[in-house]
Amino acid sequence: METEKIIDANKQGHPLLTDKIKGNKKKLYIESYGCQMNLNDSEIVASILSKNNFNTTQFIEEADLVLVNTCSIRDKAEQTIRKRLQKYNSIKKINPNMKVGVLGCMAERLKSKFLDEEKIVDLVVGPDAYKDLPNLLEEVNEGRNAVNVVLSKDETYGDVSPVRLNSNGVSAFVSITRGCDNMCTFCVVPFTRGRERSRDPQSIIEEIQNLKDKNYREITLLGQNVDSYLWYGGGLKKDLGKATDIAKATAVGFAQLLDLVSTNFPTLRIRFFTSNPQDMDLNVLHIIAKHPNICRYIHLPIQSGSTSVLERMNRQHTREEYMELVDNIKKIIPEVAISQDMIIGFCGETEEEHKETLSMMEYVQYDYGFMYAYSERPGTLAAKKLEDDVDEKTKKRRLNEVIAIQRTLSNNKTKEYIGQTIEVLIEGTSKKSSEHWMARNSQNYVAVFPKENEKIGDYIKVKIENCTSATLIGHSVSDAQEMPFQ
Repeated sequence: METEKIIDANKQGHPLLTDKIKGNKKKLYIESYGCQMNLNDSEIVASILSKNNFNTTQFIEEADLVLVNTCSIRDKAEQTIRKRLQKYNSIKKINPNMKVGVLGCMAERLKSKFLDEEKIVDLVVGPDAYKDLPNLLEEVNEGRNAVNVVLSKDETYGDVSPVRLNSNGVSAFVSITRGCDNMCTFCVVPFTRGRERSRDPQSIIEEIQNLKDKNYREITLLGQNVDSYLWYGGGLKKDLGKATDIAKATAVGFAQLLDLVSTNFPTLRIRFFTSNPQDMDLNVLHIIAKHPNICRYIHLPIQSGSTSVLERMNRQHTREEYMELVDNIKKIIPEVAISQDMIIGFCGETEEEHKETLSMMEYVQYDYGFMYAYSERPGTLAAKKLEDDVDEKTKKRRLNEVIAIQRTLSNNKTKEYIGQTIEVLIEGTSKKSSEHWMARNSQNYVAVFPKENEKIGDYIKVKIENCTSATLIGHSVSDAQEMPFQ
């Protein structure tokens, strides 16, 4: 994972592909921007539309319907999407029957304004309204613009079997929660994806079983905040207090779900993403330590190393509490890798507060990270109540300092692997050489090594001989393994 530069998940969209369903006549082109939740949502959309006469295509020029699944996390993401819509407009002149829809967080934020601002857009659909797509398309086909951005209290799409799009056939995302209750002042998610609700654990087990039956080797439990997972029979997490005593007594939390999944699927490698520090308890850490098939990797966003900035961000923990959690993680799971999210130059950030972030990095010794300068988002609590008063020059300088430290930390971490033999799961061919495999270890480090008789989906032991700050380089020293966790 690159750390020499800002990690930008919105730099380009991902056109998604799937198997053709016989008899479907229409063609769907769908692009996703932003987080893994958006990629998973696109798989849900493709599944819904596959039952309504659509197959996907990778050629936008031949599409009957073009959908862009949007991100509102930063202004740059939204500007990228507006430029894509201009591209669609030029194609629509060639194919005037093509319909264009905007999905996801940006659709939820702007709602019907999209129809006025972007004349090319025919329909606008929020994250909780994808099941309404067939009805909305009927509206569009009858010459009317269509909008559904109603947020739901209970929609989890647990009854939709996602179509695995553009998949390597090895790893897959399984969504377990939707929405978020944290109300961080910088974040639009609670307003674009609604309040937090969790998915029935039985439907999660059934989806994973389906993936296992198709020979997938690794699944990632996915949510805005996975360790806040809580199933008590359905509904919003905040309404747990209204539930019956029986529902409360039989509620399933994240530690229990993680234990259930790893126990039921001992030959699958299990990951989860993303965590929130205040919701990760010691039970989760002990479950990870208990099961060898749960990856030794925790993404633990910090955003700032300063308690005063964390307070302005409405993060529900202090600097000291975060450090104590990290201490416990490393004590209970000694071989763990930890990555971070950081927002640099948040409202009112002083030089001293910035230095506290730098010192936090040195304390934790992060393996890698995702680092951004603060970008004010309309509608957030920060935009309403706080002044974005750190100038761009200062933000850039501080961001470069953070990136420089992370580059050093990442270099040191990868160098520690030289001479070690590690177990990796082969995901595909290296992007830089058709003669090499690309694989990943439990700690989420990428390793490349020369191809021999292995195949995609094999577990292999690799001896590491060299590295960059982001990649381990070596050669295989074992035969392929089918069940390395047994």
